[in-house]
Parts: sequence; C-alpha cells; structure tokens
Amino acid sequence: MLSANPSLIVTSVLTIGVILVNGWTDAPNAIATCVSTRSIRPGRAIIMAAVFNLLGTVVMSLFNQSVAKTIFHMVDFGGNAQEALIALCAAMVAIVLWAILAWRFGIPTSESHALIAGLSGAAVALHGSFGGINGSEWLKVIYGLILSTFMGFGLGFITTKGVELLFRHSNRRKADSFFRKAQVAGGAAMAFMHGAQDGQKFISVFLIGMFLAQGQSDAGAVGIPVWLMILCAVVMGLGTSIGGYRIIKAVGMDMVRLSCYQGFSSDLSAAVCLLISSVTGIPVSTTHTKTTAIMGVGASGGLKKVNWSIVREMVLTWVLTFPGCGALGFVMAKLFILVFSF
Repeated sequence: MLSANPSLIVTSVLTIGVILVNGWTDAPNAIATCVSTRSIRPGRAIIMAAVFNLLGTVVMSLFNQSVAKTIFHMVDFGGNAQEALIALCAAMVAIVLWAILAWRFGIPTSESHALIAGLSGAAVALHGSFGGINGSEWLKVIYGLILSTFMGFGLGFITTKGVELLFRHSNRRKADSFFRKAQVAGGAAMAFMHGAQDGQKFISVFLIGMFLAQGQSDAGAVGIPVWLMILCAVVMGLGTSIGGYRIIKAVGMDMVRLSCYQGFSSDLSAAVCLLISSVTGIPVSTTHTKTTAIMGVGASGGLKKVNWSIVREMVLTWVLTFPGCGALGFVMAKLFILVFSF
C-alpha cells in the first residue's frame, strides 16, 4: 500500500510522529511517581514504561476496542477524500507543535485532549461548519473530563486514607520497603493503562489516514490489525525512552512531595479510573487522571500539602488545549488545503 500510495507515506510518517511525541511528552506521567519516590531508577522505569505501554495497547485492543471506535467516529472527514487527507495531516502537525511547546515549558499537557482538539479543528475547517463534529461521541469527552477529575481526585484521597488506616500500626521501615516494591507495580499498571487508552486513540488516527489515502471517505465498520497495535506501541515506547524527565519532575516532584505509600495510592487510583474509562469507551487523558489523583493524595494530608501554583499552570494548560489546539488544527487545515489542493 505504501509503495503504491505516496500520500499514505506522508500520513503514516506524520501519525508516527504524533505517537512518538505522545510517548515523549505524555507517557512519562505513568512513571513520574515511582521515579520521584526513588522506588526505581529513571532508566529502568523508562524501559518498564515502554514494555507495559506495548502490552497495554495490544491487550486492550484485542479484547476491547471501545476507545478506538469512539475516536474513529468522533469527527467526520467525509466528502473529498484528498482534501480530508490533507486536513488530517494538518491536524497531526498542529498536535505535534502544541505538544512540543508544552514540553519546552515542562507542562504536562494532555496529548489526548490535543488529539481530540486538533482533529475537531481540522474537521470544522474541512466542512466549514461544526457539521464535521459527531456530538454524541464528543459528549464522551466531556464525560471523560468529569470522570477523570472527580474520580481521580476522590480515589486518590480515599485510597490514601485507607492505606494509612490499614498500616497505622505497621513498622515504618517494613511498610516503606513494601510500598517501594508496590510503587513499581503501580507504575507498571499506569504504563499499561496509558497504552490501553492512548494506544487505541492513535490507532484510530492511523486507520482514518489509511482509509482516506485509499480514497475511502466512509470506512464503515473497522477492525484493528495486530501489526498496527504493535507498531503504535513500539513507537510510543521509543518516545518514552528518549525524553520525559521534565514532565516527570513537574508531575512527580514539584506538584506534591510524595512518600512511597502516597505514590502507590496515586498510581492505583489513576489506573482504576483509566480501566473503567477504557472498558466503557470513554476517552480520558492519562495526564489529567494521574495529576488529579496526585492532587487527591496530597489533599488527604491537608490542602497546604499541594503546590497550587503548579496545579494552576496545569489547569490553565488543560483549559487552553481544546480552544488552542483546536484553533491551531483549524488554521493549519485551511493553510494545508489552500497550499496542497490541486
């Protein structure tokens, strides 16, 4: 297919670039706490994250493809397949630009939100109206924002209080040793669920590009080939291995100072929230979920334990991502269609 279709090569390269940036800027959130509590060295944590991202993408895609289908049907790139493909490529460029800017300033922006916003902006530019947006599927994004915020924070708070209650009479040194190991398992679980959520989102983009490159603007029902699952997971793991320390520092060190049991509580809470979201087909941000869980953990010891200035920066980034990356996707799509349509 690649040899016979040059436009598919361009689309594939741009999509792989977006997946690489996701692994570079987003996946480090999964291992931020276990690194910050010194439960595992950064190098080993990155290898662990890469492996479990791969497993999460493949396993969840084999058994439950709800998130992939939600993203696939969220926007309508129908009509002129050539212009739709150009708009899709423009959205990929917008997402990469937004992610690099956020990484440059060490802000853990959500690649999931950027992906959804970029695709939506490009679809609006393609159709010239909001007719390119599937409202019922987009509504799941709103549900995801609410779910990840309140469930992440609430589970983080409750889990921490529960752990403190269960281990209140335990020897501190033995408890720390136990939670140091449990923290590694929690980081692995987070990496697995990151692959389960974000892996499926980018697989959907790949499928959209493949159909458009073949002149099919309406793909209908889709199935995910195993080779595509593996490709997306490997690229995401590669991205994690080449960067991410700034994000790890912002999430795991600057926002809240965590002990091992608190780090474990945040990982467990976020992983449970992501599992529920993945099974129900609700696309949520792993960054958003992880950081709200950490906030809940910090708040369990008093609101002063949370560095609210860092929280404000993150919230501002989340708020700006939808209109900012959406507008960038819109402008890039208009520009690309003007330049490359012939």
